[in-house]
Amino acid sequence: MSGALEELLSIMARLRGVDGCPWDRAQTFVSIAPFAIEEAYEVVDAIERDDMPHLKDELGDLLFQVVFQAQLAAEAGHFDFNAVAAAISDKLKRRHPHVFARAGGGDAAAGPLTIDQQTGVWEDIKAGERAAAAVGPASALDGVPLALPALLRAFKLSKRAARSGFDFERAAETADKVAEELAEVRVAADGREAVEARGSPAASAEVFEEVGDLLFAAANLARKLEVDAEAALRAANRKFERRFQGMERLAAARGLKFATLDLAAQEALWQEVKRAE
Repeated sequence: MSGALEELLSIMARLRGVDGCPWDRAQTFVSIAPFAIEEAYEVVDAIERDDMPHLKDELGDLLFQVVFQAQLAAEAGHFDFNAVAAAISDKLKRRHPHVFARAGGGDAAAGPLTIDQQTGVWEDIKAGERAAAAVGPASALDGVPLALPALLRAFKLSKRAARSGFDFERAAETADKVAEELAEVRVAADGREAVEARGSPAASAEVFEEVGDLLFAAANLARKLEVDAEAALRAANRKFERRFQGMERLAAARGLKFATLDLAAQEALWQEVKRAE
């Protein structure tokens, strides 16, 4: 183990020690779990901005979350950081039989695989592991974490279903499904507006369900087109933010308050910002 990693583990133990940091000592598996998600997103943000100094710092923050959880587990007698490292090492070797000699057998891998072939091997091995660990009948959808962002989870669920043959043959058919779900949203929305017009409470449960179906269909279309749906939406968010702030700046430069403009004037600014990109 490197000296830097040993030092990090020592610092973590000290922070949790009797004379350590009160905040660190008060934490639990559950209380610090959200920080791991936050740090992972900050790693992605640094990568997308190609900010290598920031990426180094964010990877350190993410590693600290791993070290923190491992320290809590060690204190509870479950496992320690070395066990975490050993487990991922074993998994990587097990899921790359074309690179590493098979455990115990010693027979070398049977030549290089293409990326598609390796992906198939990886998924088959994972499926075997899930089946072996399953209690009761195994499902192709087992093991997709509930805590994933909803869009990413939709992507993974549809990918798992596709491996079982439950998939459209062509992307165009998947796009048709998006159009179908959008039409159902329109019908549900029209129905809600009719209810509201009669002065009754809006019946929004149907709209809620249909919008969910639309978003799931859109995530499935992204998968079919080999687009990372989560990354695509992040990019769209950044584009919207950039353009909206551009409209605000244009309005301010002309002595106007953006929020007081009517929609037509705001749309004109939007188109002006788009043309300037």
